[in-house]
Amino acid sequence: MATAAPANGDSSSSDRNVEMWKIKKLIKSLEAARGNGTSMISLIIPPKDQINRVSKMLADEYGTASNIKSRVNRLSVLSAISSVQQRLKLYSKVPTNGLVVYCGTIVTEEGKEKKVNIDFEPFRPINTSLYLCDNKFHTEALTALLADDSRFGFIVMDGNGALFGTLSGNTRDVLHKFTVDLPKKHGRGGQSALRFARLRQEKRHNYVRKVAETAVQLFITNDRVNCEGLVLAGSADFKTELSQSDMFDQRLQSKVLKVVDISYGGENGFNQAIELSADALANVKFIQEKKLIQRYFDEISQNTSKYCFGVTDTLHALESGAVETLIVWENLDITRYLLRNHTADVETVLHLRPEQEKDKSHFIDKETGVELELVDSKLFLEWLTETYKTFGATMEIVTDRSQEGASLSRDSAALAASCVTSWTFRSWRWRWLRMATCTTTSTWTTTSRGPVGPPLGAGAAGGGTGESSL
Repeated sequence: MATAAPANGDSSSSDRNVEMWKIKKLIKSLEAARGNGTSMISLIIPPKDQINRVSKMLADEYGTASNIKSRVNRLSVLSAISSVQQRLKLYSKVPTNGLVVYCGTIVTEEGKEKKVNIDFEPFRPINTSLYLCDNKFHTEALTALLADDSRFGFIVMDGNGALFGTLSGNTRDVLHKFTVDLPKKHGRGGQSALRFARLRQEKRHNYVRKVAETAVQLFITNDRVNCEGLVLAGSADFKTELSQSDMFDQRLQSKVLKVVDISYGGENGFNQAIELSADALANVKFIQEKKLIQRYFDEISQNTSKYCFGVTDTLHALESGAVETLIVWENLDITRYLLRNHTADVETVLHLRPEQEKDKSHFIDKETGVELELVDSKLFLEWLTETYKTFGATMEIVTDRSQEGASLSRDSAALAASCVTSWTFRSWRWRWLRMATCTTTSTWTTTSRGPVGPPLGAGAAGGGTGESSL
């Protein structure tokens, strides 16, 4: 699918979401793995730790494991420790975000033993030190990485001063605070009453200006807002004045999530503001996802032709460099198969849903009847996470928890998750929404909405397969 709207969020945010999806997928596979005895090793090395220290610890563990009485278990544990030691030799020092290693022998569904060796640097620092030998892999620390770490800014201001703070996960930080001495409102002064009132308004104006300027210094870095959203809090109308003032930077105004009334100022007011804005903070990603998908549906309703959906059109648009934002449903259940006809030395790419995989005719050449050799197979979504950057696109992985997300995944049979932006169809393509079914031979059938011309890119990338409807 595609919309003409710009990508939602910066590329670093999109990349982080992709990395989080990869971690989710890895956790799911690791949690399902089981082994015999205690031959499955989970090793987590936090940042600033030393590879030499861990290597020495593993050498000691190797000596201890040599005393295991069970021969089968002993050999499995020793083999796993050796694998971990070999993996560590690939690193001269612990990576910036730490190092995670999983090694061991697992038992497959067919009852066969399979060696697993996984090592990677997590997408953000992992402050956990772990070494365990068990009959399963321990993924608790990885699960903790998936906790929402979005950074939110807070501006708390009242008649006594202002406080600037941030909230990230369960960590609250005060960035800056200052006090102010504002004259009180009164009716005294006689002929000077107007002058007193003017001085009072001037000092209030200067106070709001100082808060606005400080907010720019603290919440904007390299011309970009460095937090997911802002909450303005206060016990008087200063917060409202700030939010409506021309002195408040437009980039920060667009990030204001909520304006809350509090009973206190300073740090006590900061704590109260966090409690009162909890609902708004919890729904930030939810709202961003809704807006992203709604922009896509707006393009459809306006019939701009700057969108496409389905595997075939999406891949062709990617290869043409026309993709701005790729929107993918997180549970896209399509597998990408790379097949080779060894007689003609030709490779073919198929994208099949689970029910289509059962049809063996997909793996036989239609013309020669030769059985195609399987070169590689992986989830289509996994392939996209590995290759989307080569097409110059950003990628957003969305859920079906919002109404828009559920409509995206349901109405387009999951293929709509492959969504591109800034893609203009050729003039010969019909201008109203089309519904079609693409078979493995890239033959498109007509529907009740009228004739369907061959979609741009039909048969591209080895022939897309799947149902593309809207």
